[in-house]
Amino acid sequence: MSMGPEETQREAARGSVPAPVAAGGRAGRRGERGEGAKDGGAAPLAGAAPAPGGTTAPAEAVDPARAVEAQRRTGRFDRSIVEGPILPAVWKLAWPTVVHNIIGGLQGIVDHAMVGHFVGYTGNAAIGVSWQIFLVVVTFVSSLYAGMGVLVARFAGQGDADKVNRTVYQAFLTSLALTFVLAVLGYFLAPALLDLVNAAPEVKAEALPYIRVLFLFGYGTLFFFMMGGALRAAGDARTPLRYGVVVTVLNTVLNMILIPMLGTVGAAVGTVLASGATGLWGLAMLLRGRWVIGFPRGAGLRPDWNIVRSLFRFGLPAGIQGVAMNAAGVLLLRFIGSLQESAAAQAAYAVAYTELFSLITFTSVGIMSATAAAVGQNLGAGRPERATQAVKVASRMGLVVAAVVGLLFLAIPRVLLGVFGMTDPVAADIGVQLMRYLSVSGFFITVALTYTGGLQGSGDTRSPLYISIVSQIIVPLGLCFLFQQTRGLQPADIWLAIVLGHLTRASLSVARFRQGKWRQIVVDIEPART
Repeated sequence: MSMGPEETQREAARGSVPAPVAAGGRAGRRGERGEGAKDGGAAPLAGAAPAPGGTTAPAEAVDPARAVEAQRRTGRFDRSIVEGPILPAVWKLAWPTVVHNIIGGLQGIVDHAMVGHFVGYTGNAAIGVSWQIFLVVVTFVSSLYAGMGVLVARFAGQGDADKVNRTVYQAFLTSLALTFVLAVLGYFLAPALLDLVNAAPEVKAEALPYIRVLFLFGYGTLFFFMMGGALRAAGDARTPLRYGVVVTVLNTVLNMILIPMLGTVGAAVGTVLASGATGLWGLAMLLRGRWVIGFPRGAGLRPDWNIVRSLFRFGLPAGIQGVAMNAAGVLLLRFIGSLQESAAAQAAYAVAYTELFSLITFTSVGIMSATAAAVGQNLGAGRPERATQAVKVASRMGLVVAAVVGLLFLAIPRVLLGVFGMTDPVAADIGVQLMRYLSVSGFFITVALTYTGGLQGSGDTRSPLYISIVSQIIVPLGLCFLFQQTRGLQPADIWLAIVLGHLTRASLSVARFRQGKWRQIVVDIEPART
């Protein structure tokens, strides 16, 4: 079973997915200018100290000969991301991630279709509601991975494998500890959380065992995000694709067996078994150092607090953003639950938005991840103008996909809904109505996520947080409340609020990126202890 809306956030990282450190160390003294000067200005020094009260500082002058030598250190990283034509570089990062996310989206479609046929639309509603809640936990833990991605991309651009591996290992240890605590809390708070979203009684009965399985055994899913994010930030987008194909095939086989036997909860069991088994394989590969990233040799279980602080410094705003967005999604479900045909509307939302719209959001999140990696690596290599071009190219890719999917939503909405067994007339009518709005909203969300990736990849994880609060909380929830209090809330009012929220997010994200302040953000960690 794949993730819910905008994970990693679908984003709304997801996502994907979303620390000042002391200057010093070899890489810290290796500021790079050579190519950056040609691109329109020197890149920030990796070792420059943050200005008081901020995260940026002007870079010092650097010996151009040392800068050129640093840029030519290829190591194990793919230098085509920071050298040569920009379109192939972005495409190399984007297409495996997009395909990976689409495969995950198709897996979710298969699961929803099976649950719809064996359980009914209440099962679909239960899955949609459960993932909306569970994603609050996922996005909080994934905040570490957002911070990890910022650090890994910058260090990969510098060619510093040691810092890359130390960062990945500390992200693994910290997320493992957080997940254990949240699993216990989530299990016991699950009934109250389902009440919070106004889940209909028949939906709650299906959702409670489903969400408890996710809370207790969901670390494999989180590890999947961590490993994929680290590999993509380091420039390897194909390995996560292969890993994702294995997860999807195994998940499909398990669900074909478990859903007919166990109903809705069978989908959850299939998810955790598939992600857990492949997670163990991925962990073995990291320990053996078989990938472009790995765990440092001889590393113990003791946390490196300098790196942990860096993870949270860059990642926590992205995590808060993800939690806020998914909490807003939970509150939006509460508005949907207040409608006269609440169960039918929740099912329509779960299928049309959570699954079908994922054809756009999964693609956009994949492009966002590629953009973040390209921006981070090019800043690490001292090429800010190339980073800007990467964002523009990636945005055009996303708009093409949004146009194709939007046309399908307008042309054959009932056919698409029918795949999920949504034959109930009321639920189908509401779903068709929602898909008309989403055919437009797709253009806005793909631009928003692409430029969010550019900001986050540079280390500016705070601006997307503020933008999301305005566009994903204040605008849509405020409009729903206004409609509810003035003339009675209708399904179309909620769908309009979603579209206007996405439009606001796209506009603010583009405006913030064009200001260019992200170019001066300093990213570094202290050297390893000897």
